[in-house]
Amino acid sequence: MHDAPPGESFALTPIGHVISDYADKFGVPRQPGLAPAANAQLVLSPPYDDPLAVRGLDAFSHAWISFVFHQSPERWSPLVRPPRLGGNRKVGVFASRSTHRPNRLGLSLVELSGIDTRQGVRLILSGCDLVNGTPVVDIKPYLPWAEARPDAQAGFAPEAPARLAVHFSAAALAQLATRDDQASLRTLIEQVLGQDPRPAYQQSRPAERVYGVRLRDVDVKFYPRQNGEATTLEVVAIDTLTAQR
Repeated sequence: MHDAPPGESFALTPIGHVISDYADKFGVPRQPGLAPAANAQLVLSPPYDDPLAVRGLDAFSHAWISFVFHQSPERWSPLVRPPRLGGNRKVGVFASRSTHRPNRLGLSLVELSGIDTRQGVRLILSGCDLVNGTPVVDIKPYLPWAEARPDAQAGFAPEAPARLAVHFSAAALAQLATRDDQASLRTLIEQVLGQDPRPAYQQSRPAERVYGVRLRDVDVKFYPRQNGEATTLEVVAIDTLTAQR
């Protein structure tokens, strides 16, 4: 019989932080790659911002980002309610990707769109699912021959969730038309809302209320509409935030 390992604790030092279009955790896609229009950068902090530390990384198209769910509570539970199960069925925390984890550690696969080493180190990311300000603790290149397993079983999440149709009111389109980034912002809104960021229990029983999600420097107000069996989300306002991050 083996002795139990000693109860060691380990300190993690962030190597950098994320700057992203997601001002709040509400609206962040639940998996990476689902909203490729989202802008994000990983800014490395001293002394990890030495360009030598990322030498050769530009030869890889994707990377694993290890990070901390800093906006999640430090408490954890052995059972969680995954949104993919409607938010009313429980599974073990280690059988999920819940943010309520013992050490609040997360792992995200991102596309590397570029590396800027002119002043420190900035990694330009695509398909990021990390909220603005997320502390990052490690970076590793992605190896598709070793880490892609198309025949693997995916439990209660065997495929990507279906996207909802997203429509824009005339007022929202008028607000969008005033922006220089109107095309990319519209695409981002469609990709984020298409994932249906509402709480899972409200998806099955659409609530007649207006929701808001902060993207870039705007507050996007949207309203669920039920059309028979189908739910669509209508953007009713795109308001500029008074205090930008």
